[in-house]
Amino acid sequence: MSRLKKIIRQPRVIILIIALVIAFLSINYQFSDQGLIINSVETNSSAFNAGIRSPTQDISLTNREKIISVNNQEIKELKEYNEIINSISIDSNIRLKTDKTSYVITKDSSDVGLTISKAPSSNLRKGIDLQGGTRVILEPAEEISEEQIKDIMATMEKRLNVYGLSDLVIKSASDLEGNKFIIVELAGVSKEELRETITKQGSFEARIGNKTAFTGKEVKFVCRAGGSTCLNQINPVCPKQDDQSVCRFEFEIHLNEDAAERHKKITDELKIIVSPDGQRMLDQKIDFYLDGQLVDSLNIDADLKGISASRITITGSGSGSNQQEAVKDALKNKEELQTFLITGSLPTKLNIVKIDTLSPSLGEVFVKNALLIGLISIFAVASIIIIRYKKLKISIPIIITMISEVLLTLGIASIFKYNLDLAAIAGIIAAVGTGVNDQIVIIDEVLFGNKSAAKQSIKNAFFVILAAFATIVAAMLPLLRAGAGLLTGFAITTIIGVTVGVLITRPFFGVVIRILFED
Repeated sequence: MSRLKKIIRQPRVIILIIALVIAFLSINYQFSDQGLIINSVETNSSAFNAGIRSPTQDISLTNREKIISVNNQEIKELKEYNEIINSISIDSNIRLKTDKTSYVITKDSSDVGLTISKAPSSNLRKGIDLQGGTRVILEPAEEISEEQIKDIMATMEKRLNVYGLSDLVIKSASDLEGNKFIIVELAGVSKEELRETITKQGSFEARIGNKTAFTGKEVKFVCRAGGSTCLNQINPVCPKQDDQSVCRFEFEIHLNEDAAERHKKITDELKIIVSPDGQRMLDQKIDFYLDGQLVDSLNIDADLKGISASRITITGSGSGSNQQEAVKDALKNKEELQTFLITGSLPTKLNIVKIDTLSPSLGEVFVKNALLIGLISIFAVASIIIIRYKKLKISIPIIITMISEVLLTLGIASIFKYNLDLAAIAGIIAAVGTGVNDQIVIIDEVLFGNKSAAKQSIKNAFFVILAAFATIVAAMLPLLRAGAGLLTGFAITTIIGVTVGVLITRPFFGVVIRILFED
C-alpha cells in the first residue's frame, strides 16, 4: 500500500491521470440512449426556411441539435420520425421541438429537407470505413496550381453544402510522384447523384443567337424554395413522347445589372414574329448550355424586347418510362442545374480515379470487428507478458499503459475532430505494439541491468526508446503522401500514439517499474 501511495504521488503519474481525464471528457461517451439528432439540412428546403441549419464542423457530435418531439409526439427512433413525417399531408405545418428551440415547418413536398440520424455515443468521428458512405478520389484533367486546387475545393464544398451535408471531408493529396488529387468523403451518405455533381465542371451559359446573354457567374439568386416568393416547380402533367414520359420543370433566377443590360441590348436588335398559334415572340430563342451541351431552348416573349430583364425563368425536362420516373429525373436535373448556378463552375474538369461506397450496416460490422481485434490484441500481449515474466506487478502496469495509450490517442482524435477509419485503427494498434516493445526494454534494463542503479538503467532504456521513436516517425512521414493520401490515417495515428508514449506513458511506466523493483 505504501508503494501504491508513492506511485500515485509521482508527477509523471499525475500527468497521465490528468491527460486521461481530459481525453475522457473530450470523447464524452454517452452511457444512455440519446435518441435522434439533426445531421444535415438542405439549403432552401422547407426545414431550412423554418430556420433549421446544418451543424457546423466545429460543433462536437454529442452537442448536435437533438429532436425531442414532432407534433407533440415524443420521438426516439428513426422509424417513428419517418412514420410521422410521411403521414403529414403536403402544405400542412409540422411542429418540431428540439433540445434548443421549436420550429414550424411547412411541408411543401414529400421531403422536408432534413437528414436525421441516431445520436452518436461519443465525439469520436468515424470515417466511411466505419460509418458507411462514399469516398471519391478525383484527379484534375490538366496540370494545375495549388491555388487552383484550393478554388476547386471551395467550389465543391459550396456545391455539396447545397445538399446540407455536414459530415463532409474534402482534402487535397499528392502521391510520391507529385500527382495531385482531391479526396471527397461523404460519411454516412450514399447519394448516387452526388457523383456527377462532384465531377461536373458546371459551366453555364445562356445564348441568344451567337451572343452570350449571361453566364452562371452573373446569377445573383436561384429560386429553390418556390411558393409565393418565386417560381420553382415541376409540371405534374408528363405527356408521352416516343414511348417516354417527359416532365417539364421551371425555376426563376435573378441576374445582376450587367447581364440585364446585355439582355436589353441583344433583344433590342431582334425582330418580332407571330407564331402559328398567334403568340408574339422574338425571332431568336434563348439557348441554355451546361458544359457546352445544350440543355434547353425557349422562345422569348415579344414584351421582353429591349427590356432590362433581371428575372429570368429557366426551364428543362426529365424523362422516364413512366410518369413517376420522369418526375424523378426532372427533379434530379433541376436540382443539378440549380446547384451549378448557385455555386459556379470548377476551374478545370475532374476525372474519377476511384470510388468506394460502403453501406452503414457493413460499417457497423467493421466497428465491432475493430473493437474485437483491439481487445484480442491487448489480451494476447498481456498473456505473453505474464508467461514471459510470471509477475502480475509487471503485466498489470503494461496493460494499464496500453489502455492509456489507446484512450489518449482517441482523445486527441476527438479534440482535433479527426475521422477515424480502418487505417487509423491499424495505426493505433501498431503504436500500442511499439509501446509494448519499449516497455519490455525498460523492464529488461531494470531486471537484468545494474540493480543498484535502477534510475540509470531506465535512462539507458530511454536512449533506445527515443531512437526507435525517431525511426518510426521518419518511416511514417512518406505514408502521409503514399496511395493518394489513403494511408494518412495509419501514419497520423501511429505518430500520435508513439508521441503520446514517449511524452506521457513511457515516463509513467518507467517510474512505476522503478518503484515496484527498487528493492
